[in-house]
Amino acid sequence: MTEPLILGIETSCDETAVGIVRGRTLLANVISSSVAEHARFGGVVPEIASRAHLEAMPNVLEQALNDAKVSLKDIDAFAVTAGPGLIGALLVGVSSASALSVALDKPIYGVNHLSAHIAVDALNSDHPLKPTIALLVSGGHSSILQVNDISSDVKVMGSTMDDAAGEAFDKIARLLELGFPGGPAIDKEAKAGNKSAIDFPRGLTHSNDQEAHAYDFSFSGLKTAVSRYLQQAPNAVRADVAASFQESVVDVLVTKAIAACKASGIDSLVIAGGVAANSRLREMAQERTAKAGIELRIPAMGLCTDNGAMVAALGSIAVSSGKQASQIGFAANSAAGLDQVIW
Repeated sequence: MTEPLILGIETSCDETAVGIVRGRTLLANVISSSVAEHARFGGVVPEIASRAHLEAMPNVLEQALNDAKVSLKDIDAFAVTAGPGLIGALLVGVSSASALSVALDKPIYGVNHLSAHIAVDALNSDHPLKPTIALLVSGGHSSILQVNDISSDVKVMGSTMDDAAGEAFDKIARLLELGFPGGPAIDKEAKAGNKSAIDFPRGLTHSNDQEAHAYDFSFSGLKTAVSRYLQQAPNAVRADVAASFQESVVDVLVTKAIAACKASGIDSLVIAGGVAANSRLREMAQERTAKAGIELRIPAMGLCTDNGAMVAALGSIAVSSGKQASQIGFAANSAAGLDQVIW
């Protein structure tokens, strides 16, 4: 059987992205980001993001087809992020993919943005798609997931109770006047700092938290601690604050992910999402999983942030697994949970 050629569209936030895969081989991954248009506001403005998607979509689609050296008529099926995300942004992608599906009489798969972040791990590899624990960390989400079947069975073991990890990075970067987005800025600043200089708190890691919140996250207390420290020590070394803050976040993420692996008996861990590009997270995860005898997989840097390749990857897995295509007219869902992988 010929491997399916899938085109994936991602527009959940501020990246307009189209990816094309054949089976598990990545052929094209084109991204147009509107982050520069949001920078002066210190965060993503939904209306600006939606308009940017409308403007960028034709060129991004054309470039992806050129990169993959295929035409729209060659595509076997379309996949598109249907949720969660900004509703206006999602509608641009869903409308675009639906129009292509109808015009070319090809099936369409509405897919979950969070599951797609995990599915990108399958690309350019032939490793078995066995059950795994996934640490999903981004600007809007911080979750530990038990992935029994990436196309149909993903269970939430823990999630953030307040700020997501990426959101915390953005807020602390603002306090440190490092700009937006905060994740890359803090990662860069932290390289010149001492990660042990300040003992910032590790949220939900005390013994009395373990029963109810063993795999949950909370970064609001850490954010407050950093803010108070800066008020009390206005001349603090910025790089030390960045490094110490980053160490606290990464320590909690890795500790809880490894604990989830041990508790579930699953000896593999996938780290995905925008924060997976953080150099200290990657370094600590490699050290600790090796010590614990856990297989670690982290996508290439360019596949950590939102992209079309991850959507196409999940669509390809769905097609290869015999999952039923979505019905034309399916609705985008800005607050979709992981219980809905394929629409």
